[in-house]
Amino acid sequence: MPTSDSRAAVGTRRRRRGPRTWLAALPLLAFTGLCFGIPLGAMAFGAVTRTDPAGGATRLTGEHLARSLQGPYLGSLIGSVQLSALTALVGGILGVVIAQAVVTSRSKGLRSAALTASGVLANFGGVPLAFAFIATVGISGVVTRLADLADLGWNLYSFTGLTVVYLYFLIPLMVLVIAPALDGLRPQWREAAQSSGATGWQFWRHVGLPVLAPSLLGGFVLLFGTAFAAHATAAALVGGSVPLVTLKIADALSGNVLTGQENVALALGLDMILIAGLVMAVYLPLQRRSARWLR
Repeated sequence: MPTSDSRAAVGTRRRRRGPRTWLAALPLLAFTGLCFGIPLGAMAFGAVTRTDPAGGATRLTGEHLARSLQGPYLGSLIGSVQLSALTALVGGILGVVIAQAVVTSRSKGLRSAALTASGVLANFGGVPLAFAFIATVGISGVVTRLADLADLGWNLYSFTGLTVVYLYFLIPLMVLVIAPALDGLRPQWREAAQSSGATGWQFWRHVGLPVLAPSLLGGFVLLFGTAFAAHATAAALVGGSVPLVTLKIADALSGNVLTGQENVALALGLDMILIAGLVMAVYLPLQRRSARWLR
């Protein structure tokens, strides 16, 4: 058993290591404060202040925040949350299924090709992706004409169409996130479960899913944030036909708002940060609780 002297020595080393740890983290903290803290402070300041165009005086006001939670602005927030949650859930499930098939495959070529393709597709977005879908399954797209998708009620420029487009890059992103976690499932665990009489479903319910829970939750949060912040693809594809908060922010920043409402864009950006913070606040406790399985 450790003696009092050894415990005191350990405590002394920890106290000596503390300042060095903080000094090593100073560059990261400075970078975070410069790239995130200053823009966040400017956004928060603009969201709660109003400048008199005549006299130039600045005063505090909650008008911008209140307006961002009313009417079409509130509808855009709700629309973005719905789209992000749906695409993150569907993309997460399909990504896990595909990653599991790739990980369990004995073909190294298939694994390499799938992960390489996922890395490329996960970063393919914006206007090029919108144009590719318009040329393929748009109103006059090649596949739309060949398969008569218009007669089946297909509409690319809708909430459903935008969901399909988002899944194009969210599913590969989930494959990249979850594949290393699936590799971490030890074969001995499955063999021990089978030798104990457990079925495949029981193994996944009591062993596999609890172990993968931190990675699954992290992947969902990553997919939600990616879809929530996406702008270029939606702007090029649907314009203003689908209410999204990023499109409303772009309209406000470009001056496409009423006089005196320019700072509503900053208030909407602050709302987005608060929503992302709430998602992280839900994720972190669950992640700590699920991480016990990995010890």
